[in-house]
Amino acid sequence: MATSLATVADARDPRLSKEARETTQQPTDVQIEQSILHADYGHDPNVSFEEYLYYANWTRDYEKTLSTKGRGMSSLLSVLSGKKQEVVTLDAQAPVTAPAVQAQTEKDSKESAAAPPDTFGIISDYEWHHASRAARTATWGAVFYLITTDILGPFSVPWAFTQLGYGPGISLYFVFAAMAGFSGVLLWWQFLGLDSDKYPVKNYGDLGFRIYGNWFRYIINILQSGQFFLGVTLLIVTNGQSLSQLSQGPHGSKALCFTACLIIFTVAGFIVGQIRTMQKFGYIANLSVWMNVFVILMTMGIVANSSPNYEAVYASFQIPKGPIKTSAGAPAGLTFIDNINGLMQAVYSYGGATMFCELMAEMRRPWDFWKGLIVADTFIFVCYIVFGLVVYSEQGQFAYNPAYQGINPYAWQTVGNVFAIITGLIAACLYGNIGIKVLYANVGRSVLKFPALESRVGKWIFVALVPVYWGLAFIIAAAVPQVSYLSAFVGAAMILQFSYTFPPILAIGFNCLKDAIGPDEGFDPTTGRVVRHDEGLKRWVRGYKKQFLVNSFNVVYFLGAATTAILGIYASIYSMHQQYADANIKPFSCDSPTG
Repeated sequence: MATSLATVADARDPRLSKEARETTQQPTDVQIEQSILHADYGHDPNVSFEEYLYYANWTRDYEKTLSTKGRGMSSLLSVLSGKKQEVVTLDAQAPVTAPAVQAQTEKDSKESAAAPPDTFGIISDYEWHHASRAARTATWGAVFYLITTDILGPFSVPWAFTQLGYGPGISLYFVFAAMAGFSGVLLWWQFLGLDSDKYPVKNYGDLGFRIYGNWFRYIINILQSGQFFLGVTLLIVTNGQSLSQLSQGPHGSKALCFTACLIIFTVAGFIVGQIRTMQKFGYIANLSVWMNVFVILMTMGIVANSSPNYEAVYASFQIPKGPIKTSAGAPAGLTFIDNINGLMQAVYSYGGATMFCELMAEMRRPWDFWKGLIVADTFIFVCYIVFGLVVYSEQGQFAYNPAYQGINPYAWQTVGNVFAIITGLIAACLYGNIGIKVLYANVGRSVLKFPALESRVGKWIFVALVPVYWGLAFIIAAAVPQVSYLSAFVGAAMILQFSYTFPPILAIGFNCLKDAIGPDEGFDPTTGRVVRHDEGLKRWVRGYKKQFLVNSFNVVYFLGAATTAILGIYASIYSMHQQYADANIKPFSCDSPTG
């Protein structure tokens, strides 16, 4: 399972360096907080697609003038060591002037007065530019590191090979890696076309809003919230299994009640989860990366010198002890539904696209994102395949999910479980932190009219929401204690959409809107008005024809991804139901899936 800790840990508040704050011409921290951190500016329906394009082009032209010396892979060491990168102070002698727009009329002034006070209009173009650039310090080397924190999660790959076999497993992991890279390129191209210092794209939902409108942003935000929530649920189940194995002791004595193990981890989670800001998680998250790398190497070494954990495999999958078997093709005796569940582990492995927009939003030169994406995608693919092949070759049909719980020596099993509990608790708290904040912003603030999270009342509401959030996650974890099929469901219902379904449909909309703009149409910076000669379906058809083959390929890609998602959802739900009927796993039971 993929658990990108450093990515979410680095989603902290933008800030200026000491040197930048001491420069008199730099914006103040208060201005940065008001103009960047609050998202109200990003969803103004009165800002047209053409205006986003105009300011994006202006920002990309400015970024071409930025030096890239020492800002690529050479900056990676500072990220790995946890050192803060030096913030580049912009040339104070070179004034930055945004393209002029029409002065406000009396009507415009009234509309502005009614607008939220934390929009970009509170500071000048010069200050806005510097404030926005101050939040953009990441390099493509840093992005490579953040994306590759997904190597935290190859522990489901060996089990995926038990459902697919060598040939289909390697082929499908390669295809999904290639298409995940292609989807990343699509998102990157849209980001370059719509992000600017004046109208920054801060997340995936911003892209959906600027291309299709609020309805699409709501869909993205709901699925993203669901992904974070079920991510916490999965971590509760996985670490509940770890606690259960730990409590058995070296002689396999009676373990703690499995539901009690889930409760213990849940209580620990909502206590630690009371930390409202994520800045202090940074160093711990980086440490957890290396702890998981150790577990990966340890697991590969142990499986080559010990037998599988037959008891855990029988408890979860009803596979009796016998000779170890591997398969070049699809293993005999498995159904198409079993193959789909294995395939969904590949989807879960390439789930980083959920955070791509957040990563690009913090880049000094977003144009360089493709470098980090391609290198990271290749590196992750190699790591996943090597780990999966080693463990599957040694354990065959007895490979377990997660793999470190499928090793037999209790001492090494304990090492893996202890490390996993520590990193799992950090991951769960980070996902819970982000998930609660997303819900607070999109439901609490927009629908229920809650106060700002930074206010006194907002802080107390956050404190109250944490145990409720974790309590609901526990209920689902105890009701569906099936790591493999629950992760398959999350992969099909949520992750697949962000990595494979949404990028092509967003690309189609982006291309149609952009290519429909005629030579005498577009945003006029002197008047602040948009010139269009037609509207509606005719305009979309004209834009679609401009890149007919590209758009048609994206339609096929979208339909294929949507079909795969439907198959994955069906297969995972069907398998959960069947496992309740055939295996020893029961909801809210004291019997552990690990035996």
